[in-house]
Amino acid sequence: MGTEPMGRRERKKAATRKAISDAATLMFIERGFDEVSIREIAEAADVSPTTVFAHFAQKEAIIFDEDDEQREQLVSAVRDRPRGTTISAALRAYYLQALLEVEHDHDGENLQLFMDLIDRTPALRDYAARMWLRHEDALADAIAVEFHLDTPSEEIRAYARFVLQIQLLATGTRNTRAVIEAGFRVLDAGWAPVEAELSAR
Repeated sequence: MGTEPMGRRERKKAATRKAISDAATLMFIERGFDEVSIREIAEAADVSPTTVFAHFAQKEAIIFDEDDEQREQLVSAVRDRPRGTTISAALRAYYLQALLEVEHDHDGENLQLFMDLIDRTPALRDYAARMWLRHEDALADAIAVEFHLDTPSEEIRAYARFVLQIQLLATGTRNTRAVIEAGFRVLDAGWAPVEAELSAR
């Protein structure tokens, strides 16, 4: 009984957040990111500008609403990979699966419009890159756990950074699959011996 009111409040907050994000995204796609004001977003979502900022610290954050989920998926790709699968193979498969989901999404046209919006808006490109690279510590920590290390080694930290850069490079091109494959081929040339050495300890 006691937890139900909190559940309703959380659902209401999530619904408000989604309404703001959906309204803003449509307006950004139609008119351009810089041409839409916070007041216009608030009016379209039927909330106050103060409510918009209560949910999103800055304008760029409004259309990037899956940060925690993306971090968990990235960590899970390492932590829950099939037995005998290397870390690189697991992360490569995760990237490719995400690519296939985009390619076969029934809403793919809207997603392409979203990606085009990011690509043509420097502020959104920069924010997306910063947001994605925030997962570096979580990924490095997850890899360190796999090798029973208390903290990530310098090699693990470098590898985590390069893995995330592959995703950024891939989303900035029309030839996403080829970039992912090429990125991991290059990266594995240096990482495979490190992984083998860590596994042997």
